[in-house]
Amino acid sequence: MASINILKFGVSSPSDTSPLNQLKAAGFSPHDILAVIGKSEGNGCVNDFSRTLSSRVWEPQIPRSAVTVFSGGTEGVLSPHVTFVVSDRSTTGLRAAVGRTRIIEPHEIGTSVQAFEVASSIQSILKESGVAIDQVRLILIKCPLLTSEKVEIIKSSGMPPVTTDTYESMAKSRYSSALGIAIALGELEEDGLHEAMWSQPCWSTKASCSSGAELEDCHILIIASDSSPGGLRAISGYMSDAIDARAITRLLEQVDRESGHVLQVFAKAEADPTGKIRGNRHTMNTDSDIHSTRHARAAVGGLLAGLVGETRLYVSGGAEDQGPPGGGPLCVVYRVAP
Repeated sequence: MASINILKFGVSSPSDTSPLNQLKAAGFSPHDILAVIGKSEGNGCVNDFSRTLSSRVWEPQIPRSAVTVFSGGTEGVLSPHVTFVVSDRSTTGLRAAVGRTRIIEPHEIGTSVQAFEVASSIQSILKESGVAIDQVRLILIKCPLLTSEKVEIIKSSGMPPVTTDTYESMAKSRYSSALGIAIALGELEEDGLHEAMWSQPCWSTKASCSSGAELEDCHILIIASDSSPGGLRAISGYMSDAIDARAITRLLEQVDRESGHVLQVFAKAEADPTGKIRGNRHTMNTDSDIHSTRHARAAVGGLLAGLVGETRLYVSGGAEDQGPPGGGPLCVVYRVAP
């Protein structure tokens, strides 16, 4: 597991790779890149081709061992940008490791098979890197979804798809990946997976999963604290609901106590499945014009941007098993003076 630095730059479009020049100006080479995490201005749904475009232009520019996580949807005040996770020869206080699962077959997407594959891959990465579970601050995963073509492939093979609704498959894939993270981090026992899949949902405090049609396997990024001294820190928490400002201010208060500067915030957002927030009805789940994930990103993105004072934040929609229902996990990465 490499000592890392984190840098972020705005982009003019999903195909804009000019941040590589800014990365070089900061003293890093493309060969140092472990992960590129992007927010693009697509709709974040099944047909969000901005994610595919971003992955196609970025992947030839970075090492084959690096991973990409492109999340569509910069509704409201959120600004399109990319975040680089790069290996750093100095001791920074943070470490990261990346990896991938095997290809997830169409009939496995959104099932316990995907969850176990994610869990196994994370466990292998942690073992090889020597990182303890309690050092992990965030596990970011990009996972596949079901397209109409994949649904037909499953049907023609005589197997039932987990769903025939391609949009719903995004949620099921995110949920399976998050359960895999929960197993790997000891938040869920393996023998409790079946119950968690169907009747007794659980949630992980360190999971951030998004799905897309631009990949067939799961890309995995693990960010962990390093016991060695350094100027970078990462702290985690979760929002209980979409207006839980106190959750982020608690984390920002810790940053302030250390006279730190926020580098990036990673957050998940979802519309409360009960249809209410603190007893009041919301319409995110019943809007026929705009998907609920887009509403949630805009609401949570605006809240976080106002509190942090920055619009280039990673806010991803759909938080199934990632924080409590209607809420979502938070991870703040910041720098302190040496």
